[in-house]
Amino acid sequence: MSRVRAAAPREYARAVAARWDALGATTRDAVVVLLLVPVVYAPVTAPLGAQLSDLPRHPYDVPAVLLSVALWLPLVVRRRWPGACLALVACAFAAHELLGGPQTLATVGLYAALYAAGAHAARPRGPRLALTAAAVVAGYLLFAFGLDALDSPLGPTDYVLFAVILAVCWGVGRTVRAWRDAETDRRRLSVQAATARERARIARELHDVVTHHVTAMVVQADAAQFLLEGAPDKVGTGLEAISSSGRSALTDLQHLLGVLKADGSPTGGDDGEGAPGGAAPDAAERAPRPGSLAELVERTRAAGQPVELTERGERRALASGVELAAYRVVQEALTNALKHAPGHRTVVQVQYGEHELEVEVANDGAPGAGGGGVRRPLGRGGGHGLIGLRERVSVFGGELSAGARPGGGFSVRARIPSGRPA
Repeated sequence: MSRVRAAAPREYARAVAARWDALGATTRDAVVVLLLVPVVYAPVTAPLGAQLSDLPRHPYDVPAVLLSVALWLPLVVRRRWPGACLALVACAFAAHELLGGPQTLATVGLYAALYAAGAHAARPRGPRLALTAAAVVAGYLLFAFGLDALDSPLGPTDYVLFAVILAVCWGVGRTVRAWRDAETDRRRLSVQAATARERARIARELHDVVTHHVTAMVVQADAAQFLLEGAPDKVGTGLEAISSSGRSALTDLQHLLGVLKADGSPTGGDDGEGAPGGAAPDAAERAPRPGSLAELVERTRAAGQPVELTERGERRALASGVELAAYRVVQEALTNALKHAPGHRTVVQVQYGEHELEVEVANDGAPGAGGGGVRRPLGRGGGHGLIGLRERVSVFGGELSAGARPGGGFSVRARIPSGRPA
């Protein structure tokens, strides 16, 4: 019960914070400015204002009230129009000091306006920068000469010190702006990196899906040509296998293309890594869910490749990414066997350990042939599939090795830490 009571204020605070964030910047500034009015115009806080001249102070009258309002009210638009806000407040401050307005905390609005100009205004460049700097210096000199003409007791040191204080207020704003821009760039680069990783992941998935299914379909189509001459009654079985492989390929391709079309980008929107402010779904969660290894082996066997599957150890629940990685290792190895060693015996061995999963796919071939005797190459392999498998396995801290067997043929072996169930 005490935990429930303690959680209620936190939930209420989160709800209030969410509603506050939903307001626009100008609305939030207006609320803050209006809430601080009693503090700003209270007599007890008046001596804390930003005062420069030591001229005699006059009591409140209509011009003094208007100047004090002009010192504080423009802060409502300090983020939307920081330049205009600073110009209004600076002019009001100069008039307030030259006319000997009453003491008020509203004069600190000049400091706030300078900070806002540094933090939110775009930095002028080229001729505009020179004109802005010249206008600021000229305005400040006119202000100093005006005070001196009114017999202000201030000396050059006082004017320089006050100018330094104003410059520091602006400089703090520029520092915050630079930090904010750097953070924005960091998030943008992070999103770009996440986009590149996701594109690479989808490219690997497309390679695995298309290569395996299309290879099986080509092998089955070639076999059907021979069956038309020798055993036409078995052509139906071959065509059925081609249709099954094609449907499986279309299902996987539609899933992958759906990932791309869902948000118009491979990263799935703003936040991905995205976007700044949110977490992208795990890559494995958006990958096509693999079927069982038995189904994969059966499809390859239907394509004319003699394949055997052996599983050892107690089958444990695996993390979805690990399960998909193991499935792709077997799929790529069987695809290579279909391409480079068609008709040769292929063995798939899976060892379920307590902490890792071992997968080995080995095929027989002519001695010294490496990948086995090649009857009709379906295309040149550049090893990109194995490179992708190494990257996929290494993500989980695993290892993959592939090479020719001493007695002929080829072997692919992967060791992947089992991880935790997704």
